[in-house]
Amino acid sequence: MRKIILASMAAAAFSLAACSEKAQQETSEAGDAIAADAASAGDAVADGAADAADATADAAKDAGNAVEGTVNAAGDAAAAAGDKIQEETKKAEANDK
Repeated sequence: MRKIILASMAAAAFSLAACSEKAQQETSEAGDAIAADAASAGDAVADGAADAADATADAAKDAGNAVEGTVNAAGDAAAAAGDKIQEETKKAEANDK
């Protein structure tokens, strides 16, 4: 895209030497319009990329929170199972006496 814009600008610059003042002004205005359009397109792409990066970061954070919740629940279940085993072991030991 830049090569096309630069080639257009170069062609316009070379043709300015042979043009009348009015044609030079029109060519300059056209070049300015092309540059403005290119800048707007670049800004739109940058904004879209930033939005996509933000959405990806939010999704990763949400996934991390979900994993953390699952790990915590698994830890709680393991602790409860350990407590239950300890309780049942004490009961069995009491029955053996």
